[in-house]
Amino acid sequence: MLILIKRHKSGSQLRLQSSRISGATRPFCLAVIAKLLTFTIFCNFSVAHADSEGATYSATILSDLSDGANWPAFGRTYGEQHFSPLKVINRGSVSELSLDWFFDLPKGNSVTGPLQIDGKLFFAPGYSEVHALDSVTGQLLWTFDAKAAERAGYKLRQGWGSRGLGWWNGKIYTGTQDGRLIAIDADTGKEVWSVMTVDPDDMRYISGPPRAFNGKVIIGHGGADAGNVRGYVTAYDAETGQRLWRFYTVPGNPADGFENDAMRMAAKTWAGEWWRFGGGGTVWNAITYDEQLDQIYLGTGNGAPWNHTIRSKGEGDNLFLSSIVALNAESGKYIWHYQTNPGETWDYNAAMDMQLAELEIAGAPRKVLMTAPKNGFFYVIDRVDGKLISAENIVPVTWATDIDLNTGRPNEVPGIRYQEGEPVAVAPSPMGAHTWLPMAYNPDERLVYIPTIELTAVFQDFAGNKEDWERLPNNVLDTGAVVGYPPDTTGSSSLVAIDPVTQGQVWRLKTPGYWNGGVLTTAGGVVFQGHIDGSFNAFDASSGSLLWKFDAKAPVLAPPITYRAGGRQYVTVLTGMGTSGGYLGALIEGFNLQPKKQKRRVLTFSLGGQAKLPVQDNAETPLLSDDTLETQPETLAKGHAVYAQYCAVCHGQKAIAVGAASDLRRSDTLKSPSAFAAVVRNGVLVDLGMPEFSDLSEESVEAVRHYVSDRAAKDRAALSGD
Repeated sequence: MLILIKRHKSGSQLRLQSSRISGATRPFCLAVIAKLLTFTIFCNFSVAHADSEGATYSATILSDLSDGANWPAFGRTYGEQHFSPLKVINRGSVSELSLDWFFDLPKGNSVTGPLQIDGKLFFAPGYSEVHALDSVTGQLLWTFDAKAAERAGYKLRQGWGSRGLGWWNGKIYTGTQDGRLIAIDADTGKEVWSVMTVDPDDMRYISGPPRAFNGKVIIGHGGADAGNVRGYVTAYDAETGQRLWRFYTVPGNPADGFENDAMRMAAKTWAGEWWRFGGGGTVWNAITYDEQLDQIYLGTGNGAPWNHTIRSKGEGDNLFLSSIVALNAESGKYIWHYQTNPGETWDYNAAMDMQLAELEIAGAPRKVLMTAPKNGFFYVIDRVDGKLISAENIVPVTWATDIDLNTGRPNEVPGIRYQEGEPVAVAPSPMGAHTWLPMAYNPDERLVYIPTIELTAVFQDFAGNKEDWERLPNNVLDTGAVVGYPPDTTGSSSLVAIDPVTQGQVWRLKTPGYWNGGVLTTAGGVVFQGHIDGSFNAFDASSGSLLWKFDAKAPVLAPPITYRAGGRQYVTVLTGMGTSGGYLGALIEGFNLQPKKQKRRVLTFSLGGQAKLPVQDNAETPLLSDDTLETQPETLAKGHAVYAQYCAVCHGQKAIAVGAASDLRRSDTLKSPSAFAAVVRNGVLVDLGMPEFSDLSEESVEAVRHYVSDRAAKDRAALSGD
């Protein structure tokens, strides 16, 4: 009689159904069934065995004890040290380092951290446009375009693309500007699964690297600078994309109940109707997994809005803003927290990288977490209980005198909260003393290397009735305060080596401009860092002396990596300007960072490499303007105001762009009202990452064109000496 064999939707099991079987055919049928069952069991065993082997291999090369042949995570290993045990390239040999191969990239953000696993190099320039190259030859293997720019809508107005990728068991993970988390087959470049991690209609977006561990992948989001956003992180099954747990970083509306005791506790540190503004606390970058304690550490962001008096009536610590939060990695349950800035009000978020180490302090071994958030201090924290061990400033600070080691709280300077209505100069600025571009820890040297920024901003309180404050709609930067930079602002930067046990500064190097690249250090006693002036440098890890320098012909901001492939050690870094460093374009335009001239590339170096970069045309593109315009002062004032609110974050203050977006002073659209409006209002360049601003009136867009044209004419006259 009939035997029906069905496969479950999962594809992993067979189900047999039959009618009554006659005695004559029963032995034959039973034999067939037995063979089918044997085959099914074997297949299921093979798949499970392969998954188990893959998970074991993944955990092995992600471990802090791995041999350095691969670079499978943003910071290489779980501990995020940005340290490699490889040492063929060392103090003595680095002078022989030279270009082995390069790969040209299209326009778009290229400040992103690459990965390297088993002979393949992975990175995601632009908006999560994932590339795979052969690590030895630089040959393109595949690309995956998430089409994030086209799908992002208003979310495209904040963020500059992917900061990095994650990897686990043969899959590459990327987050997207529109809020998806996507798993990609590392061999083929085909999508394995995709989940939407946010509400498509809110202002959350993803720019940070996913982190993978123990068969899970975890991701946060950004959005609190320009939207009423409540921060959270979510853990997913790395194989299937199934949601496992979610942890919110700030409490919601008490009327809706609290998700857990941690939110109930945190709500006691807020005042007013904070939930109307979301609260903030987004985990847009820093997540670190502790394989020893099976804990996840979150670095949380600023408040939404920045201004504490609007967000929470100027009352309360506002947990868990600007905090390090430890969670159980399996369940997502709260364990402990340490807050760097109670009642944060200057955009001093704690979302910078967190590195794990074991240090001997006061004669005893301590498991520590080290971090340098925006606020200008370097913290060493006991990662078992969250207690502060030490904290010292790494740049000049004006907002606090020091950190009280007994309470863990900062001793704030009176009046620094700008609540009296007068302008207050604050250092560091919202750019931070240290950005997301990572520091590095060398366990052999026992030193931390931090790229720092020295910059002062001026804060002034919101002048209107704070009870009536409402955020500007449609994902426009709106902080609840007036923030600017003095006309004589110059800014500076350094690379500083710090002993985390003593907090002593061992050496400090002045670096070009005010914004410089992420750091890599190795067991060979070398520290690698790129600079805004186009140099890629190797320094002695002990002394800071320059050992080697390469002219990349474009800014080098992305964090470098090193790995072993084909029996050789390589160093790889991406070139090109990106990130919020372009906001203060006037401070770094002297480095000739014209967007149209910048060559965005992948550069890979080896000892004895033979490649050469092609000759590059560095002639400046002319500044253009519409000389037929008869611009009135009120039109310029309106255009300046709209530009500052909507455009400067990407195109730079005073319309001086340095590569994060195009220089509008050099755009042919300046001479055509219709062409300018087509780009700005109609979104004809959305697929290239230029948001559409259909919510701006035609009058506002035309005023911006007048303002930019006027800036171009004045800058051209200044250059010519007229």
